[in-house]
Amino acid sequence: MADLNWFLVKQALRIQFRDVQWITTVELCDWLNDTHRVHPILLDVRTRAEWEVSHLQGARCVDPEGDPAIALSGGTKDAPIVTYCSVGYRSAKAARRLHGQGYSHVQNLEGSIFAWANEDRPLVHGDYVVRQVHPYDHFWGRLLEPDRRAALGQSP
Repeated sequence: MADLNWFLVKQALRIQFRDVQWITTVELCDWLNDTHRVHPILLDVRTRAEWEVSHLQGARCVDPEGDPAIALSGGTKDAPIVTYCSVGYRSAKAARRLHGQGYSHVQNLEGSIFAWANEDRPLVHGDYVVRQVHPYDHFWGRLLEPDRRAALGQSP
């Protein structure tokens, strides 16, 4: 059932955000492991409370209600950027906004941090490797494997 739910969520997001470029977790992982490619700027479009539980190494925290370009100040508009959130909705909105502001190489991570965590890909909290992710809420948190789901309200 979880696979069907994921399929439906991903399809709904791709339909709603047809104008957004997408990257899979496999593609991003390969990119981050490729020492011959410039790594993308990772923008974590979740709340500070979600960020403080875990995030992708090197990511920049972006307020979901704010302007994501603030996290890119000083960078060029042709730098590669990958946005992510819990499942992809907030980050797709940020990717769309950045593209509208002239950023030309913006992609949104399909399945976002929930898919990344479920695939046992690396997450960090400060200098520590961790396994759990903030579940956003009880409904959406069901898309996380139980051992990957932090308790709501968990403090770092």
